[in-house]
Amino acid sequence: MPQLSCRDVSLGYDGKTIVSGLTFDVNKGDYLCIVGDNGSGKSTLMKTILRLQTPLSGKIETGDGVAPNEIGYLLQQTAAQKDFPATVLEVVLSGLLNRAGMRPFYSKTEKQTANENMETLGISHIAKKCYRELSGGQQQRVLLARALCATRKIILMDEPAAGLDPGASIEMYTLIKNLNDSGVTVIMISHDIIASVKYASHILHIGREKTLFFGTTEDYLKTDIGKLYTHTGGDTV
Repeated sequence: MPQLSCRDVSLGYDGKTIVSGLTFDVNKGDYLCIVGDNGSGKSTLMKTILRLQTPLSGKIETGDGVAPNEIGYLLQQTAAQKDFPATVLEVVLSGLLNRAGMRPFYSKTEKQTANENMETLGISHIAKKCYRELSGGQQQRVLLARALCATRKIILMDEPAAGLDPGASIEMYTLIKNLNDSGVTVIMISHDIIASVKYASHILHIGREKTLFFGTTEDYLKTDIGKLYTHTGGDTV
């Protein structure tokens, strides 16, 4: 049974359809990259999966033991969020708010979870530093650790390497792949088509108004659109 199922979904705003007929499944351990032109509905799809907005039609459902609130996320930051005046530990712990509920404190187990995730992402040594003083790559690691505190089942990411230098980008992609290899299902929006086909197990290519491809990365690279898109580096096709 899929962890996430999308069935004949149409997305848009104010009744205007951006993309329609989206149908795909994400199974445990998949690494799905969502690619396509600007304005094709990629970010809208992610917001809909997170229930931040509703589809115009169709259904998005979770399964295989995954509840709707057990999807972690790492969205693109605003300038204000990058300047957030909190420690690294405080930001990571905030991923546990759903578990803490109305309690004004975190339990010993929750603090241990945060520490373990910081260790996994290699940021334990900066736990007491202020988040806004970190480099872009360090901030992304902190946000990824925060997402892992929310869940280790599915993590959605919107351009996690955007704005990072080449070295930091490689480190981020390597960390994400390691998490995926450990059993975390990854769904990522990416304009980096080279990294997408290198790391992802599956590709969802959205065009304006319709799905252009969904399937394994191996099969995607055999299609005309896959060949063209990787050749042009993800430019408009």
